[in-house]
Amino acid sequence: MEYTFKRGYAPDMDRIEGILKEVFSSGFTRNGDRITLSYGALKSCQIWIEKKKLNVITESLLGAPDDVIMDTNRRFRKFLEKATGYTAKQRVQMAKKEVQGE
Repeated sequence: MEYTFKRGYAPDMDRIEGILKEVFSSGFTRNGDRITLSYGALKSCQIWIEKKKLNVITESLLGAPDDVIMDTNRRFRKFLEKATGYTAKQRVQMAKKEVQGE
């Protein structure tokens, strides 16, 4: 999934790594221009910046308890908002516009 950065939110991997440390505190490693995260209900999550957009590929952990899923989703939404500057509602609206424009 690709996410656009709001004006004033730099497409910078060091900034993204700092946000991950703040939101998830552990479970991620950086290898060059990519960060791999494994936390809670996220079996794996690849994060990188390409063409000034945040790219994220996730793989869910099947069979995770509901409380772990809720915590992971809350943290992931918080990460995306801090990284891109857009709320979940704004990201949904942007995705709908993008699909309608095609």
